[in-house]
Parts: sequence; C-alpha cells; structure tokens
Amino acid sequence: MSADVSVVMPTFRRPDLLTEAVRSALDQTATQVEVLVIDDCPQGSAERTVYELNDPRVRYIRNPQPSGGRPALVRNLGWPLATGRYIHFLDDDDIVPPGHYAAACAAFACMPDAGVVVGRIETFGELEEDVRKDQRLFMEGAERAARSQKFGLPWVWASRLLFQPLMFVGGAAIVRRECVAAVGGIDTNMEVMEDVDFYARAIREFGVFYVDRVALQYRVGPSIMHRPGIQKAIDRSYRVMQDKFLQKHGMLEFYTLKFAARTLLQVV
Repeated sequence: MSADVSVVMPTFRRPDLLTEAVRSALDQTATQVEVLVIDDCPQGSAERTVYELNDPRVRYIRNPQPSGGRPALVRNLGWPLATGRYIHFLDDDDIVPPGHYAAACAAFACMPDAGVVVGRIETFGELEEDVRKDQRLFMEGAERAARSQKFGLPWVWASRLLFQPLMFVGGAAIVRRECVAAVGGIDTNMEVMEDVDFYARAIREFGVFYVDRVALQYRVGPSIMHRPGIQKAIDRSYRVMQDKFLQKHGMLEFYTLKFAARTLLQVV
C-alpha cells in the first residue's frame, strides 16, 4: 500500500534525535506514513538506529557519496524513492506535531490546485534566549503567510520568499510529490537557503495553502545557519535565487514582484 505522506529525512550522527524525529512522524494518526532515512555518514551510523526502531514503514538508505554537509544532495537522493502522494522534507532534529499530517492531507483535499501546504512553526531547545529570538522571527513569518493567504495568489508568496525576510523553514511545508519532480527537485548548487529556493519555485508554479496550526516543532541549536559569516552566504544565495527567477520568468514579472515586496506587501 502506498503512503499518504513520505518523509524524507537526511541524517548525520544524531541517533537519539533521529529516533525522536522518526517517531513523531510514525505516530501521526489517520494517515499512512513512510519514512526514508537517508544516512549521510560514511560509516552508516544511522543503520542501527533504524534497525532498532523495527518498523516496516521506515526505510534506511545510505548515501554512497556523502555530501559533506550539503542537505540538498541528500534530499534529492530520497524523494525519487518515495511512494507517498505528498513529500515532507523533515530534519532529523525536528518534530512533527500530533495530527499535522491528517490536517495537511485534509487541506490538500480541500484545495486540489495547491501544490504546497504550509503551517506555523513552534521553537524549542535548551538556549532560552535563542528560542525566544527564533520564535519571534517565525511568528513574524507566520503573520506574513496569513496575510498572503488572503490574496490567494502564488506570486504574492513568491515575492515575499524572494525579497522579504524568512517566512518559514522547509520542514513547515508539505508538497505534492509530482510538484517536486516538475520543478527539478532541490537545487544542489545553492550554498544555503536551498529550501527557500525550492518552495519559492514550487509555490510560484503550483500555488500554496496556509493552515493556521503548528506544522513543525523546530529545534533551536547548533546549525550551519549559525556559523560565523553565514549572513554573507545567505545574501549570495538570495542573489542566486533572484537571478534564476529573472532568467526563467523575465524582467516584467521579476521587477513587478520586487516592487510589490518593497511597497504594497510591506503594509499588507
């Protein structure tokens, strides 16, 4: 039997967190779930963890050419193997809230033209100051997402993702499987922000529906996004995203979206 939701989960030497993340997906109710654990460790450190879970819904796949910390490469190894109608790219240290997959599937059923479903993000972690800071960031992103939903237009979301601060991380979104292939998967040439780039492209082509519920419990902790000098890498990635959009959709749409993001969408 094929799954409703296929979870594609890259992992690298985090067995305890991996177990928690996988179980949060397997514990979802009223949906059929499969989890594809893509091990990016040369020693295959996650194989034992998957074996101990002892659940036929979990598949272990070792990356034959470890990416060296490039999650886009690992995710692209996983999604073509998925059987589910919908794909969830979930990090190995985050948590799926109870009932979220059922809510997402219901949203897709109600909005058959939407390629992506996005929800709110709730942060947790040991460093309270960082948790509060990131929670404020994601609350602002959720407010922009809720306002964008009122327009019901993919270009509004694309404009915000391309030209405004971060609205959500990839784990807060679920995408129809056919949409992943249609946009060419995740761009492995992106230095960082590959999930933002992917969802900007998928939403521009296939639309989005925002559900006003927690879609992801996001663990705040050590990350490549917190390393020194990361802002320069983020800025470079945004320029790459924008250049690709300009080349694909032309100057008129590109500069219209840029103008909207800097004017109208600042106050709406």
